[in-house]
Amino acid sequence: MPLDIVVLVVVAGMFAVVSGMNDGGALLATGLKLPSVRPATGIATLVVLIAVIPLLTSKVALTFVTRLATFHDPGGKYAMTIAVVSALVVVLVLSAKGRPTSLTLAIVGGLTGAGLGWGLPVSGSSVLLVLAFGLAAPIAGGLVAWGTTVLLLRTTTSANLPRWHWAGFVLQCVAYAANDGQKMLAVFMIALGFTGAPLPYTALVAGLFGVGALYGLPKAGRTLSREIIVSRPLHGVAAEFSAGATVIACAAVGMPVSMTQAIAGGLIGAGVAAGSGRVRWYAAVKIVVAWLLTLPASMLLAGIVAWVVKGVGP
Repeated sequence: MPLDIVVLVVVAGMFAVVSGMNDGGALLATGLKLPSVRPATGIATLVVLIAVIPLLTSKVALTFVTRLATFHDPGGKYAMTIAVVSALVVVLVLSAKGRPTSLTLAIVGGLTGAGLGWGLPVSGSSVLLVLAFGLAAPIAGGLVAWGTTVLLLRTTTSANLPRWHWAGFVLQCVAYAANDGQKMLAVFMIALGFTGAPLPYTALVAGLFGVGALYGLPKAGRTLSREIIVSRPLHGVAAEFSAGATVIACAAVGMPVSMTQAIAGGLIGAGVAAGSGRVRWYAAVKIVVAWLLTLPASMLLAGIVAWVVKGVGP
């Protein structure tokens, strides 16, 4: 097997594990105050859906592979490797500084920067469209969560809330598997040259994600569930429904958006609906600043590295 393929396959596996560390905790965080979905059950549900949902639709994976930049040209696998590594570096550095961010934003920036640095065809209009959806997702999540919170306050009781939690959690997991989670599959698509979503590959991606989620749950979960708002269980359920609905709507048109951003927007919207004093605005601002830094940082890093590597190569 050629060296560029071997390297990219290894990087793709690392990317799936880090995605689990970064995203898995966020997906479970909203319901940590409710005992109805245990962490082990939640991770198992996520792993199954990440393996199965792409068999039905892989639109978002194809957007990563074909609409942002063309990585099938000569040198494309090296450029993809640089894009993924750059995204991981930016996310890990920001996370180490206490600024959790979006791995989806990082990979969009990395793919764009590496494509430009390597001289591959990059679609400016597609990049701008993805960014527009990415910016809209947390806002839409917040608005939907505000309405959902008001509705739940009027119609449900504490005894019924665990059922709503299960429904919201499953919706959120389906949304992640249909959208944000397909960034992992996209890297394997480029590495191994397949199209569609064969079950052995989706199962591999899901398993690696699960390993990362088990490791990263405590830290990622604490950041979203405790820092953004002074939350009640109802707020978490409202955020689940709003994030799931928002991300599924984006998946329907093949636009990758960040589930962690949608969840954060949902938590803020739910907090505002219950009284803006519940929102810890300093924590929300810290997260937004990290989002704003993520894409340009990963784009610049990937672009410079790709340009240098191509220049010194044979």
